[in-house]
Amino acid sequence: MNSLSLIRGINATLGRLAPRVIARRMRRQFMTPRNLPPRDWEMPMLGSSERITLRFGLSALRWGSGPTVLLMHGWEGRPTQFASLIQALVDAGYGVVALDAPAHGRSPGREANVVLFARALLEAAGELPPLHAVIGHSMGGASALLASQMGLQARALVSISAPSRILGPLRSFARYMGLPPRARAHFVSQVEAHAGIPAASLDVQRYQLDIPGLVVHAADDPVVPAGDAQIIHDAWFDSQLLRLELGGHQRLLSDPRLISAVLGLLAQVREPSSASRALR
Repeated sequence: MNSLSLIRGINATLGRLAPRVIARRMRRQFMTPRNLPPRDWEMPMLGSSERITLRFGLSALRWGSGPTVLLMHGWEGRPTQFASLIQALVDAGYGVVALDAPAHGRSPGREANVVLFARALLEAAGELPPLHAVIGHSMGGASALLASQMGLQARALVSISAPSRILGPLRSFARYMGLPPRARAHFVSQVEAHAGIPAASLDVQRYQLDIPGLVVHAADDPVVPAGDAQIIHDAWFDSQLLRLELGGHQRLLSDPRLISAVLGLLAQVREPSSASRALR
């Protein structure tokens, strides 16, 4: 019996005997990210960055100058996972700020969730120049969509490999860890209590999305079902949908088609130059 099977067996037994206890333990595990080191290919982008600390302690990396593009990585992710996209944005004349999410990297906290991610985006937006765009990957994408419902302002928003609702990942995690039905229900309730929002309300089909946007997903994503991209696109009137055949959950971040689509959207919503306005 492998270790995962053993853990599932223990969780199944404890879940029947003490569902609240095991749900509490799983809730802590679910909300406590590991800080994983950057890969070798991320190091050049890390070395070229400027480390900044925002007012409430959030840490971020900054590159370039120009209209501000704010990036949010996914769960247990890092700003430099966007390396190819960051370089393309800087080359195109944008200033890029990529956050360490709460409890990630050098940002404070021990636990995190999608609501805390969204609040971090709002805090950053309050300190930075007006945002030209917000780009989020995975939970970062879900948090960007949520933040848009909490007052986040930007000319464009990009969601990459993001779930269309949070209840699905919660249930998937609980089943994966072997929790029986009663323990799964307690687990969801405890996550909701810590996040401060009912999980059912964290669903793009309940959102009013009025920012021009782009939804990107790879068909071979093993983490978030590719069908979630269509759900997000259908709920988001002013959005474009880019489906990639390959790219998994993270490799697509460096796909030239994704980079081209992002730059195209940002160019569409860019304000006319002062000279252009003067000629009108």
